[in-house]
Amino acid sequence: MKPEPLLYGDRKVYTVSAFNRGVASWLERLPTLWVEGEVTELRSQRGWASVFFTLKDPGEGASLAVTMPRGAFESLKLELADGDRVHVFGRPELWEARGSFQLRALAIEPIGLGAVLASLERLKRKLSAEGLFAAERKRPLPVFPRRVGLLTGHDAAAKRDFLTAVAARFPAANVVVAETYVQGAQAPQALVSALAALCAEPEVDVVVISRGGGSFEDLLPFSDERVVRAVAACPVPVVSAVGHEQDVPLVDLVADARASTPTAAARLVVPDEQELRERLEGLRVSLARETRRILEGARIALERDGERLAASPALLLERKRALLDGLAGRLRALSPSATLARGYAVVRGESGIVRSSADVEPGSKVDVELAYGGFGARVDEVRP
Repeated sequence: MKPEPLLYGDRKVYTVSAFNRGVASWLERLPTLWVEGEVTELRSQRGWASVFFTLKDPGEGASLAVTMPRGAFESLKLELADGDRVHVFGRPELWEARGSFQLRALAIEPIGLGAVLASLERLKRKLSAEGLFAAERKRPLPVFPRRVGLLTGHDAAAKRDFLTAVAARFPAANVVVAETYVQGAQAPQALVSALAALCAEPEVDVVVISRGGGSFEDLLPFSDERVVRAVAACPVPVVSAVGHEQDVPLVDLVADARASTPTAAARLVVPDEQELRERLEGLRVSLARETRRILEGARIALERDGERLAASPALLLERKRALLDGLAGRLRALSPSATLARGYAVVRGESGIVRSSADVEPGSKVDVELAYGGFGARVDEVRP
């Protein structure tokens, strides 16, 4: 609403509130812009909704008050301190209650590559000390994943390269694609959310995080602590295919495997169908050859068993005959006739075979059987 003045004759007079409101309304029409300066008077309290600091021009000494919502400031994880040189992206505004001119910050970036590299090195040491980059954490990739998750940028060339390579290697592969921001201030949180959604998809056994090359700044989201920790916590193995061979974002260090390009990532996560067919054909030939060898061995063994079986009755009869001959010999040796043939005789009296001199009396008649014939006799004398 346009501020209305008070009229004192032909004089228009604005109240302080109306004046401030009008200036604030005019400032809202100014575009967002980047401002460079040195951070001073950084003030932040846990209970405050905003963070306050002053940007100072080191050359001319001019200063500018800056405010930023606390949540947005903390999400940047910049660890700013007085004296740091930064670029602040924001919109000029007037705080109507006090008539204070300030810059409402939307983004803050340290100036120069050195500051970013130093920050990344600190984060790298921190995560390494926690064991996130340890080799023993690396998980093996599945040989035949049921579904492959692909996390990439919107309409990215990396997506086309990966899908083309997968289709060429293993047309039956099932790929679930999640597209999100891969550069810029909103990329880290977008990557974390997209990764969580991808891992929640049923039967996803491996995830590939891919984007093409870019500048050092373009790849910074893949070194963001939130993204690195999300990859470490992913329930399935993760393959990083970010940037080019010379680029090493922190995601590369925490991932279970690293690929230099999206095409190389495809070679890691899906098998080559032609190679599989060749291996299967080789196995089929080997199986057929081994089957023939086993059957031939079984045939030869069966023939030997048949020959032994055919010879078994004759061998058995021979063994039985030899056994019977042995038994017959023993029977002959034990028979009474054999005993008689050795000079012995069988004497029978009136009561049967005489086994003792008490069985006969002098004058009694006996019958004597010899090996060949026999004769009758009369007992003349009995000896005890």
